Amino acid sequence: MSAPAISVLKTSAAPRVSLARRLGRSDGFVAAMMILPAAILFGLFFLWPFFNGLWLSFHRWDGFSPPRFIGAANYLRLFKDRIFLGALENSFIFVILSLAFKNGLGLALALLLNRVTFARGFIRGSVFVPVTISFVAAGLLWSWIYNPVFGLLNAGLDLVGLASLKRSWLGDANTALYAVIVVDVWKWLGFHAVIYLAGLQTIPSELYEAARVDGASAWRRLWHITLPLMVPVIFINTILGLSGAFVRNFDIVHVLTQGGPNHATEVVITAMVKTAFNESQMGYAAAMGYALFVLVGGLCAALVYLLGRTRFKI
Repeated sequence: MSAPAISVLKTSAAPRVSLARRLGRSDGFVAAMMILPAAILFGLFFLWPFFNGLWLSFHRWDGFSPPRFIGAANYLRLFKDRIFLGALENSFIFVILSLAFKNGLGLALALLLNRVTFARGFIRGSVFVPVTISFVAAGLLWSWIYNPVFGLLNAGLDLVGLASLKRSWLGDANTALYAVIVVDVWKWLGFHAVIYLAGLQTIPSELYEAARVDGASAWRRLWHITLPLMVPVIFINTILGLSGAFVRNFDIVHVLTQGGPNHATEVVITAMVKTAFNESQMGYAAAMGYALFVLVGGLCAALVYLLGRTRFKI
């Protein structure tokens, strides 16, 4: 038998591997099958609601009748809505003050906790307790503290001879927003302090020892060693606090003031919920949500860009 004939016979006798078996042996196929359930859930519960809500923001819909396309009218209306603009201003005040206190007090608390040696675990756990409390429980607790008749705050002012400062903290439009911000800072301070504490523990102790040998004071060690090395952690805490203060303040505001008095504590999220469910303007509420999404996303992207280009210099 000739050589070409033998090669043909060998080829025809070789086992053929089906396409399904070849795919089954492929690492990419196995990885895709493992990701598929999560991808389906992500599409159903994130992508579909996101794009459906975006489509809805260009319509007028009361939740019952068929949606009617109105183009960008909902977004143009935002620039003329006094309640929305006031809620946006309150949101910015909320974010700026809460970020300042969460980062400043959080870093100071982390520096203190990093030096504690007695009952370290208990003290650190105690600091984190408010984070574990639900928003409803925290709101009820502080509503009792702020109560103008039997609240602990006014009672404490009476006790130290500052009765002239007593007021209805949540009922006064001049103090209500700041009172809510205090509650938000109290609840999340431990969370940010723990992140700062984790960052502090990554700084080599040899740097501090060398600085002490050179005669550097505690302030100089903080300014020249701690802060430069903590810049990435500060950015992380800032981004977390920024997104949280913009989009996770509904519960605490709703429990304490429901946006009052006279919209003094109204934030974008509470205005959006009221517009959707109290006024049955689903499309306009969706436009509020996507405007807030673009705003928060742009601010976070700007912070990430700054983190990549900025170097802490003294």
